[in-house]
Amino acid sequence: MQLSDSLVIIPTYNERENIENIIRAVMGLEKSFHILVIEDNSPDGTAAIVKMLQKEFPGSLFIIERKEKSGLGTAYIAGFKWALEHSYEYIFEMDADFSHNPNDLPRLYRACSGQGGDVAVGSRYVSGVNVVNWPMGRVLMSWCASKYVRFITRMPIHDTTAGFVCYRREVLETIDLDRIRFKGYAFQIEMKFTACKSGFNVVEVPVIFINRELGTSKMNTSIFGEAVFGVLSMKIKSRFRNYPQKK
Repeated sequence: MQLSDSLVIIPTYNERENIENIIRAVMGLEKSFHILVIEDNSPDGTAAIVKMLQKEFPGSLFIIERKEKSGLGTAYIAGFKWALEHSYEYIFEMDADFSHNPNDLPRLYRACSGQGGDVAVGSRYVSGVNVVNWPMGRVLMSWCASKYVRFITRMPIHDTTAGFVCYRREVLETIDLDRIRFKGYAFQIEMKFTACKSGFNVVEVPVIFINRELGTSKMNTSIFGEAVFGVLSMKIKSRFRNYPQKK
């Protein structure tokens, strides 16, 4: 069994066009990463592809199969708990569709392992707007949502909705994962906000986000609505909550 201190969590639903290529891309990196796929009962056979590849990557490719599509947040929480149980030191969030470049994984890893970060965010907006092949309306919606969240929460983060993230183990051990309430993409905001409130150092690593070429996007306006309207409630409630602190 190949040893690694790092686990990449990839939630999937109908990603048969991408899943084999993304797994091979991560496994082909010079730095060793393990992969945990959180599979939400895709009818297109995504799980079967992962299971086939497990024979090629024994001990480094894992899968959790869920009975239904239960939300991005719950998928990552399940993955975080699995990662902690299996003693990984660095735990990553990454999409299956190549919108997050696997070659950036080592950069996020170094930001946390050797450059002082507790959470490293692959940021689309820390150095301008680095998004390729998105319609202008969607770019503006995402950018404005991040600016709004930053204004309300006062987090020193430009890309508050980013889903390409590395966490040091201590962050996930300190945060009460069972109190994370958002299930959609606002989950990404809540995780960053909670990490900041707990005293962790959240850093941004500039990346280029490329819109998927294969498969169907899961993004819609209701997802952004959750992020925009839910964040105000989260901020208000935070004034009456004691957050566990970094040791």
